[in-house]
Amino acid sequence: MDGTQPTPGSARHDVDVDAPWRRTAAAAGLLGDTGPVPTVFETMTGLAVEHGAVNLGQGFPDADGPDALLRLAADAVLAGPNQYAPGTGDPVLRQAVAEHRRRHWGVTEDPATQAMITTGATEGIAATVLAFVRPGDEVVTVEPFYDSHAATIALAGARHVSVPVEAPDFLPDPARVADAITDRTRLLIVNTPHNPTGAVYPRELLEELVALCRSRGVLILSDEVYDHLVYEGEHVSLRSVAGAEDIALTVSSAGKAFAVTGWKVGWLTGPAELVGAARAVKQFLTYSSGPAFQRALGAYLPTDDAERHLAGQRERYRDARDRLVAGLREAGLDPVVPAAGYFVVVDLAPWGVTDAAEAAVRWTRDAGVTGIPVGALCRPDGGHLRSWLRLAFCKSPDAIDEAMRRLAEAAPRLRAA
Repeated sequence: MDGTQPTPGSARHDVDVDAPWRRTAAAAGLLGDTGPVPTVFETMTGLAVEHGAVNLGQGFPDADGPDALLRLAADAVLAGPNQYAPGTGDPVLRQAVAEHRRRHWGVTEDPATQAMITTGATEGIAATVLAFVRPGDEVVTVEPFYDSHAATIALAGARHVSVPVEAPDFLPDPARVADAITDRTRLLIVNTPHNPTGAVYPRELLEELVALCRSRGVLILSDEVYDHLVYEGEHVSLRSVAGAEDIALTVSSAGKAFAVTGWKVGWLTGPAELVGAARAVKQFLTYSSGPAFQRALGAYLPTDDAERHLAGQRERYRDARDRLVAGLREAGLDPVVPAAGYFVVVDLAPWGVTDAAEAAVRWTRDAGVTGIPVGALCRPDGGHLRSWLRLAFCKSPDAIDEAMRRLAEAAPRLRAA
């Protein structure tokens, strides 16, 4: 033995063509001819840095969260806890999450048995899918989708069935969802407010989806991480809908609401039996993480300062959204105005674009503005929304203004390209 380690795909390390890593990468569009490739976010961020572009690609704020919350976290790091949190999360935070959800969304949940803290909402999604979805099962989502949805479904060995949504409202048609459900369907993943389109599902639509899933014996996971970033209409938590009590789980997180995305503190809530099953999986994913961040959020979430932050951030992002929309219109584009979330999506087809992935590179190189092709959030084997681009507005007014100035200047060249 020479002590060297075999590499995936080498003669000494035989990797099956359907190995979990390969299925996962392929489902997320991260499998090239020779192996895994970087995510579109990594690729476009690298190009943005190389070309000095204003990066409106990745969905994270360019300013940190409220000072009071950051101070609580700093104090918690210094004073503790810094050892493992309980596997289900700090009890102070679980209590705060339950109270927060009751106060804002009208959902009553027992913090001891119906709430679990996760390493971001993404872990809550993974724990749910891996807990309930068996190899050969089917999971239904809308399309476009959060990339983690597709990757986790593939990791579970299940079949991903997507229901495309269309402009201008980007709401799923319940009849098409019903057609997508078969005897093999185990789970429906709902995403409201929707990433990346910003669509907010009205109560009537959620009631139809719940009734459909009850009648077909399908569980529901509702991804609600943008719940506090709604600018038109109102967020309805799926677990507040009659009939969802025993078949639905919800994930959300502090990252988007409080501009601390790097803390990776989320929560999974639902009926005790389902949360307990997801807990059995989470135990062997991360077990627990960020005890000081959990404690800080548990102390901050019930405060008046937290409520002021949420209201103020909502207004700031509404203004940022309107600023970005106005700039795109001045450049000659017709973006869809999102009702919620971090992102504006816009069809580049009127500029002669058929592939927004190529256009995103050209915008970065020639205009100094970086976005993400919406097609990267769709099934790789399809062509849905191929000419659409996603731009983040969770940025400073100066960043958005500079991006739109650059776009207006480059627009004649980009249209002609």
